[in-house]
Amino acid sequence: MTPQIGKPAPLFEAQNQDGETIKLSDFLGKKVVLYFYPKDSTPKCTDQACNLRDNYDALLAKGMVVIGVSADSAKSHKKFIKKYELPFDLLVDEEHELCEKYGVWVEKSMYGKKFMGVFRTTFVIDEKGIITEIIDKIDANDHANQIM
Repeated sequence: MTPQIGKPAPLFEAQNQDGETIKLSDFLGKKVVLYFYPKDSTPKCTDQACNLRDNYDALLAKGMVVIGVSADSAKSHKKFIKKYELPFDLLVDEEHELCEKYGVWVEKSMYGKKFMGVFRTTFVIDEKGIITEIIDKIDANDHANQIM
């Protein structure tokens, strides 16, 4: 079932860049910005992550926790975080379980080649675990404002 606004967010448990288990239920009572992106250190994904980093204090002030998800490894996430000084967790989803749960693991096409990949999407989840917003037309350079 595809996640929908007004419905409970699919529960998840995944490892972050440091091998720690992160669960959606850990954040009850807080708003969660769960953003799915295709690949660490690619231009648009870097712009998006840096925009969230640069506006992190404003998001925190609104009671929001930011969590990124891609199919990259913990090692890749660690390098990405270190290089761009990202202040939030990135979850490892190498088996695409989380991406599939949220309906963002889709067939894509580039230069005439079809392949499976992550469709850049952000879910805003309220304090009770309900999806309040789904942003699928991402402006990588102004994403924090789209969320706020």
